[in-house]
Amino acid sequence: MDFRLSEDDLELKQMARDFADKRLYPRAEEFDEKGITPRELIDEAGELGYLGFTAPEEYGGMELSMVAFGGVLEEICGACAGFGILVSVHNSLCCGIIAKFGSEHLKKNYLTRMVTGEWVGSYCVTEPDAGTDLASIKTTAEDKGDHYLINGTKTFVTSGGLAGVFIVFAKTDPEAGHKGLSCFVVEPGWEGVTLGKSEKKCGMKASDTREVSFADVKVPKENLLGDLGKGFRMAVTILNSGRLGVSFQSIGIAQAALDEAVKYSKERQQFGQPIANFQAIQFKIADMATRLDASRLLAYRAAQLKDLGEPCHREASMAKLFCSQSANYIVNEALQIHGGYGYMKEYPVERYFRDARLTEIYEGTTEAQRMVISRDILKD
Repeated sequence: MDFRLSEDDLELKQMARDFADKRLYPRAEEFDEKGITPRELIDEAGELGYLGFTAPEEYGGMELSMVAFGGVLEEICGACAGFGILVSVHNSLCCGIIAKFGSEHLKKNYLTRMVTGEWVGSYCVTEPDAGTDLASIKTTAEDKGDHYLINGTKTFVTSGGLAGVFIVFAKTDPEAGHKGLSCFVVEPGWEGVTLGKSEKKCGMKASDTREVSFADVKVPKENLLGDLGKGFRMAVTILNSGRLGVSFQSIGIAQAALDEAVKYSKERQQFGQPIANFQAIQFKIADMATRLDASRLLAYRAAQLKDLGEPCHREASMAKLFCSQSANYIVNEALQIHGGYGYMKEYPVERYFRDARLTEIYEGTTEAQRMVISRDILKD
């Protein structure tokens, strides 16, 4: 496999870098402090095609590769990881699941508005008592003849307060375990949908995260996504894209932290010379850069397999596991190189340090990735 980006992919990556440098990075600290994602930036991202990157062209998307999308995510997440996760979840999980499993009605009615950024997508799967164990989901969708009636609560919903579309997983057969799980497209304006308060988080503060409740929400039959009782399989399938999104987000954060560490080490003087001259700092930078390169190779390998339509379940989990752990290692070392200044909010490594921590938790914890990888190897 050739993991070098094509000229077209590099051009897209550079365009994303320009957008990130001009529109995201200068205000990233403000977004973090206020916990906001400005609507005008979502509109700009939509105009540039970043919210319909991999969606089919016939519905207004760009229909580009996961490899190309990875390069774009690197740049956006390196500037503002909180905004980057909106772009990632919207594309890889929300647009992705409708494009892959949705009826023509759902694609025309929802996907066409999502690819422009008019409607942001939110993925509603996690519950207060159900995370990795999807079979324990308690939200129900009762068949009422001409509609389903959804009741339940979802938590940690990314972009929950910005969403125009909710992808909701609910039990249509509560006694069937994971085989009774189905998926629905729900609009936030429907009666019975209630948004909780925006969560106050350690990092990724620019990302709107909140609880969403459903009380006797009437969902038209045509808003069933995919086949009845196939929600678990759909969730597992589409999670490969989500895990790749977090992998590239981790790479973006790590690259930004490494760049700051290199810059600071050349400027900071101790004992009459830049600290970059000291072997202790040089070895840190060498280890950081090596882990970053290894992360890219794992992530782009998995992305290329996905683009080729080949199985990538193990590879996506390997990428997510290693990239997220490496990002946390790299930002920790970057902060250490900055010394006391790295602990201050005046330096961006403080934000990278907080943002990186979540990458080992969402879209499947580090422990869950090890389960996926080991089971796949032992099965073989």
